[in-house]
Amino acid sequence: MKRIALPLAVMLTVAACTASGTTATTALVTPTVARSTTPQAVTTTTEDPGFPVTVDADNGPVIIEARPQAIISLSAVATEMLFAIGAGPQVVAVDDQSNYPPDAPVTDLSGFTPNIEAILSYQPDLVVITFDPGDLVASLEAARIPVLSYTAAATIDDVYGQIDALGQATGNQEGASAVSAGIEADLADAVAGTGGAGEGVTYYHEIDNTLYTVTSSTFFGEIYGLFGMVNIADAADEDGSAFGYPQLSSEYIVSDDPDIIFLADALYGESAETVAERPGWAVMTAVQNGDIVELDSDVASRWGPRIVDLARDIAAALETHGAG
Repeated sequence: MKRIALPLAVMLTVAACTASGTTATTALVTPTVARSTTPQAVTTTTEDPGFPVTVDADNGPVIIEARPQAIISLSAVATEMLFAIGAGPQVVAVDDQSNYPPDAPVTDLSGFTPNIEAILSYQPDLVVITFDPGDLVASLEAARIPVLSYTAAATIDDVYGQIDALGQATGNQEGASAVSAGIEADLADAVAGTGGAGEGVTYYHEIDNTLYTVTSSTFFGEIYGLFGMVNIADAADEDGSAFGYPQLSSEYIVSDDPDIIFLADALYGESAETVAERPGWAVMTAVQNGDIVELDSDVASRWGPRIVDLARDIAAALETHGAG
């Protein structure tokens, strides 16, 4: 499966969200932990909320005249949400980065460099996007095709909001409510299961090997914050000028000496071994104690239903850390 490089995907998403005044983010861990099957489709056979409906999106209120039967998703996150809430049978095509769930109808459509003619060839009655390079929304609107644009969630509540909106737009509100309730309960269970082991534990979350990271003001920073963990990058972006995505220096990270290092770039070659080989990093506590966690780059770059898997991975890392 062809994938866009993580740093590029992250920077494009951040740029899009910055322009709209919304923060964004991007990175399963190798610690042994039962892998969640989330998201599972919630089938809703009798629900019909009635159309037309007006759905709020980043591109404004969108009127959807009838229950969509030919949805295109140009967002890997939206794809996961659509299938989770039970709208999978309504999806006719997804972009080349939508590699989950496995039965999603992947095409060569691009969410980063969209081709309007290729999109229209599927005769969609709803298109969901995360990134507009400049004229995608306008072109779809000109073709009288409803388009919902949702940039990266800044908070966990934003996740629930996007899931709810897609439920309204597709006639799967019951499924959407069930998915959101399940996420909320599973996050609480993951945190409770650590027994407070994360309180005060410092961490560094690496987006790529040029040392871009996230702060607590980002969506994924909030996930870590649920466990009471302390982000070493917060002081590097106190004025918010990096929009929660500062680039740290190697000296900064070594000096702050985080208890745990989370690698969101493991898919791109980074590992405990490569970290230990970085100049000066071998003396760090996390390196010496083996507290380097290789995250699944898809899970750690998407704010959909699988955030529960990320939370469980963090919990597993805290368990290993506490036992060390």
